[in-house]
Amino acid sequence: MAWDTARTKQRLLDAAVEEFADCGPEGARIARIAARAEVNKERIYQYFGSKEKLFVAVLRSELERVAAAVPLDGDQAADLGDYAGRLFDYHRAHPHLARLLAWEGLQYQDRVVSEAERTGRYREKAAALAEAQHAGTLTTGAAPGALTHAVIALTASFFTLPQVARMLVPADGTDGVDGTDEVGREADVQREAEGVDAEGDADPGAAHRAALIALVRLMAGQG
Repeated sequence: MAWDTARTKQRLLDAAVEEFADCGPEGARIARIAARAEVNKERIYQYFGSKEKLFVAVLRSELERVAAAVPLDGDQAADLGDYAGRLFDYHRAHPHLARLLAWEGLQYQDRVVSEAERTGRYREKAAALAEAQHAGTLTTGAAPGALTHAVIALTASFFTLPQVARMLVPADGTDGVDGTDEVGREADVQREAEGVDAEGDADPGAAHRAALIALVRLMAGQG
């Protein structure tokens, strides 16, 4: 029976996602990846060449997935909070992505994966925001690139700094002080629109998502 190369590669990529997310590109071990995939580790060198090249393949694949799953065009930028909410949902379903990006920032700043291609994608997002600014549906108080970065970084921070989010954005939806701030009120409205009971809900993810959407809309002048 012929060896299913494509399936084996995918098994290795899937196993490597978890290993790299847990341990980073330098702390990850080829033997553990091979064991997770139930594949001889020599296949990793055969298909990818090295551990570093496997990390590159993993991150490139994950970035392509999020780009396809959470698009942003000029019309969608008219509600930037909705985009942030969709991006939050993706991170929540795929928590390894934020960790992979954090590890890249810590250990791979001098050799960023697919930098030219990713720069192009980010510029496309910034162009979508510029289009919304021109249409009058988005604030012109911030440069499109800076605003794009702010939304991406703010959303990812709920997953790279969950301890800070837990302390500052409690599960009850308040601001952690007295619940009277503007973002807190906007978050309450968002939670009600989503059918979330602020008093009965114990899921911090719902409160974090609502607070994120409200804050991004405020930043974008769309509140």
